[in-house]
Amino acid sequence: MCLLKRWSAAEKKNLYGNTMETEQNHLVFGKWETTDIQVEDPGIKRYVHFESPEIHTSGRHAHQQFNKSNLSIVERLTNKLMRGEGNTGKKIKAYETIRKSFDAVNKRTGENPVKLLIQAIENAGPREETVRLKYGGISVPKAVDTASQRRVDLALMYIAQGAQKAAFKNKRTIDDCLASEIIAAAKNDVRSFSVSKKEEKERVAKAAR
Repeated sequence: MCLLKRWSAAEKKNLYGNTMETEQNHLVFGKWETTDIQVEDPGIKRYVHFESPEIHTSGRHAHQQFNKSNLSIVERLTNKLMRGEGNTGKKIKAYETIRKSFDAVNKRTGENPVKLLIQAIENAGPREETVRLKYGGISVPKAVDTASQRRVDLALMYIAQGAQKAAFKNKRTIDDCLASEIIAAAKNDVRSFSVSKKEEKERVAKAAR
């Protein structure tokens, strides 16, 4: 006997919420417009994709090198939140965290949270870092420019790590901490974890020139 169930359109809509409506309206989470958002940093412009409302692509990019740049920047942040032993594989949990944090960002600032996220990435991505070169068995640090795609990756990682560290052993929820981190990084506030990590990495690279 076949036990597979065919889902009706109404059941799919109830199961996935308003994802279908989001794709039709081209709104992130069914709320946030992206058509008027511009990436000011020309170095990362081609690597920050936010036009598509689709934020759960089921890893279709995984077998193509560098194709992650075609993913929505919101989904890439979702994937960064899943790193670590606490959230491994829990994409729906990370999805809900970002949705709630975007609501909190809008409530505090009155601005589009997707726009603030992109500003945070521009401010949190290091432009210079160090590599280790060996000369006669001695490791010598050498300053190098950071690739544009790596800048975006590091910025997203720092934002996610900052929110997780702020929420650890704290009464504040992870979505509240993520909202605070995005707002602080968008303002280029050195008190935020992501901006401070960027400044630290660039400071070390400057000393190694």
